[in-house]
Amino acid sequence: MVLGGLLVVAGVASTSVVLTQNEIAADAAPTSTSTPVSTLPTATVPPPPPTTAGAPAAVPAAVEPAPEWAPTQVRVPKIGVDAPIDPLGVDEQNSLEVPADTTRVGWWSGGAEPGEDDPAVLAGHVDSTTGPAVFFELEKLVPGDVVEVDRVDGSTARFMVERLESHPKDDFPTNAVYGPTDSSTLRLITCFGAFDTERSSYLDNLIVYANLMP
Repeated sequence: MVLGGLLVVAGVASTSVVLTQNEIAADAAPTSTSTPVSTLPTATVPPPPPTTAGAPAAVPAAVEPAPEWAPTQVRVPKIGVDAPIDPLGVDEQNSLEVPADTTRVGWWSGGAEPGEDDPAVLAGHVDSTTGPAVFFELEKLVPGDVVEVDRVDGSTARFMVERLESHPKDDFPTNAVYGPTDSSTLRLITCFGAFDTERSSYLDNLIVYANLMP
């Protein structure tokens, strides 16, 4: 299996802290043609704020151009991850798209870029039919570990892990993952827990919360 539903199942946040991972057979490294065992569940990414019909157009104040911080590569030295990043959109149900390649990481391009205020959300598969995928060892992270994200302008944003949580996919903490923050934060998400053979999907998600380092 791979990322059986990464990010966006609406629900009330739980507080369970990740301790262990369901054992998965992994006797071969995945390739770029690895076939995911399951797809993401139906889930909703927060929509953009509504506009006011008929409101007069305001003249914008002069501002400095925003930096180009779209992510291109993510490294997690603790677990040996060094993977390219692809942008992800949403489907017709406003659900996050599935990363097409189990060796690469997806970035929700409708959210923050790494280094901006609010969460930048990265999603990756945990495994595939051929073995471990890019976020297979994500559960081994602990508070204080570092995640590095290269950006399109050539700079690198460094984040420190704050905590890990696991949540059932039908009780996903949407607001905690996607909601606004008063600083630059990062979320890493993959599948976790027991594997449902009938649905070809893991029952839980693992979420890593991290904060931008000075």
